[in-house]
Amino acid sequence: MPELLIRPRRDVVRGPLMGDPGASGRFGEYGGRYIPESLIGACREVEEAFRDAWADPGFRGQLDRLLATYAGRPTPLTPAIRLSAELGLTVLLKREDLTHTGSHKINNVLGQAMLAKRMGRTHLIAETGAGQHGVATATAAALFGLQATVFMGAKDIERQELNVFRMRMLGAQIVPVTSGAQTLKDATSEAMRHWVGAVDTAHYCMGSVLGPAPYPWMVREFQRVIGDEARRQCATELPAAVPDYVVACVGGGSNAAGTFAGFVDTPARLIGVEADGGAGASKGRLGVLHGVRSMFLQDDDGQVTEAHSIAAGLDYPGIGPEHVHLRDLGRARYVTVADDEVVAAAVRLARTEGIIAALESAHALAWIMRGELPPGSTVMVTLSGRGDKDLGSLKGAL
Repeated sequence: MPELLIRPRRDVVRGPLMGDPGASGRFGEYGGRYIPESLIGACREVEEAFRDAWADPGFRGQLDRLLATYAGRPTPLTPAIRLSAELGLTVLLKREDLTHTGSHKINNVLGQAMLAKRMGRTHLIAETGAGQHGVATATAAALFGLQATVFMGAKDIERQELNVFRMRMLGAQIVPVTSGAQTLKDATSEAMRHWVGAVDTAHYCMGSVLGPAPYPWMVREFQRVIGDEARRQCATELPAAVPDYVVACVGGGSNAAGTFAGFVDTPARLIGVEADGGAGASKGRLGVLHGVRSMFLQDDDGQVTEAHSIAAGLDYPGIGPEHVHLRDLGRARYVTVADDEVVAAAVRLARTEGIIAALESAHALAWIMRGELPPGSTVMVTLSGRGDKDLGSLKGAL
């Protein structure tokens, strides 16, 4: 079977990959800061505080200790032995599902909560779709003695009942969003609107590599721990030190960005897997939403259209700007899978490896299970979260 080729656009100027985007907050032609004047000062303050903190060994050391003693890092790199034999591949699973709170979201939120305290903020504002970012935000708020307000689409509240209960147990206020499709896009809009009136006391804890600068860069840096750990682990587990393919699911794209950051300067092929009904990189058009210039699903009049995915965390009509930049450079490839493939992949992993993955993570698994990869390839898949929250959606598959 021929190799899967990723062809770069010839009109894209190359530069350092997955580094500091600088004052413009841009990755090529994407990114930036497209927000009301009332939020310009707040975003600049966040950027200044983050740059100062990220250069401070004390801040970095405290975060590393929290990630180790509280979040449970490093997470293991688990060989999927039976699944590998069935597929004719070597499949390694980076186990973000084993972190405290059950997903990669805790990596970013602990960093942002520490930053909020450093800035003198007393309140965290967040959006959530699948509920995992909301749970992580509520967790960090409880840990640091902060208030937490989480905006969540009414439809997502209904299909993610377990995570809603967890947030309330942790003391967070949940604000149901009934506008639009009542999912992640609408929750993000309401959270940003609320921040406008609370910038002096609240920090907006963005959950993905989206939003105005510096959020896409800052969230990627807090999630970089995934890729950095995985690269060290692969170096000891694999004869070639790096896998042939590094695969992660992509909605906004934070777990993929953090994973790719560890391998972007290696020969590994980077594959982001989107939901077929929410594929910003694969089907989007250039536009602006939630303060960032990126690729979004749009109609012929340029209006953002609704996304759909069985996985609430991928039910977003766009993708982070750095992912589009990586796509244009030919450094990463973005593909889509359908809901039925995702359910089948989640069931297959459970029955071959005894691991129930989140439906978001199952998108990455679904793509490698298609049989398109060359036999004998080594594939590392980031399992971004555990699937307890999705058992209701999976009932019909059993």
